[in-house]
Amino acid sequence: MMHDAPSSINAQATALPYDPAALVDEYLRVLMIPDPTAARRFVSPELKIRFTGGREMSDPAQCAAFNAGRYGWVKKRFEGTEVVAGASLEQAIVYNRGTLYGVWPDGQAFEGNRYVDRYVIRHGLIVQMDVWNDSAERLLARAGLVEL
Repeated sequence: MMHDAPSSINAQATALPYDPAALVDEYLRVLMIPDPTAARRFVSPELKIRFTGGREMSDPAQCAAFNAGRYGWVKKRFEGTEVVAGASLEQAIVYNRGTLYGVWPDGQAFEGNRYVDRYVIRHGLIVQMDVWNDSAERLLARAGLVEL
């Protein structure tokens, strides 16, 4: 999996007892299977998730359930995972970005749906996850309400 970060950030991240970018990549890989039970090993019990539209969640299973209702199936194609400068054991901010691909509930395939996720990691566990993507725009376009 790709990690786009200046070498100074990579050097700092490798000084930690874990790699924040690798932690996020593996969490997302497992979550997108979907295997929310296995995904829980990467998150804090105090996890706060804010999905598109401001939907608040607190468990990876809620993410999987939301995706199951919105898509026939969906996966993420990672384009980059970046650790913000200043990462420490106490806190790291990580962005993962790329595109979604999959099938809408009606069976129509899609790809190229941009997304960006922001993670806050404390002491090696994800405590916050914010998710943004273009799915709503694409659904509006499918309904003929907007042009892309």
